[in-house]
Amino acid sequence: MLILDYRGYGRSEGRPSEAGLARDARAGWRWLREEAGSAPEEIVLFGRSLGAAVAAELAEAREAEGERPAAVILESPFRSVPELAQRVYPFLPARWLARFSHDTESHVRGVTAPLLVIHSRDDEIIPFAEGEAVYSAAREPKRLLEIRGGHNTGFLDSEPDYSEGIDAFLSELADLERPRG
Repeated sequence: MLILDYRGYGRSEGRPSEAGLARDARAGWRWLREEAGSAPEEIVLFGRSLGAAVAAELAEAREAEGERPAAVILESPFRSVPELAQRVYPFLPARWLARFSHDTESHVRGVTAPLLVIHSRDDEIIPFAEGEAVYSAAREPKRLLEIRGGHNTGFLDSEPDYSEGIDAFLSELADLERPRG
């Protein structure tokens, strides 16, 4: 397991930028492949909130290079920063003022790996409709796990459904990959 602390977040130095976060994610993928010796089909990408946009972009980029991950899990994703900004601030030209794109909706269209989208109707930061839009844009195979609770507490508020939903998704993948005898 590798957990990234993107530049400018947590204890990492630097300033966040869309290109910088993409470089950080690619560096993590490279480390898993080269240092840890993991094959692409052993890697599950998991991104939450802003990390969902980064994970979707990485999955699309890796697939374009012939390295499809085993699966992609996006928790509390948004369509894109401009679309989310416009939804949150409908009285402003927020779509045009956004400095970043992070177009999750566009990136998932290029992902063929199995996808799990997790979102709560109670999310007070990223509306459930944003997660639904990402899910709708994605290709099959895909699954939507609806949880309850706030943006930062949904995974806790929804236990054990949260963990069981992820386990079921990953178990289904393992069953699909087993040879039939």
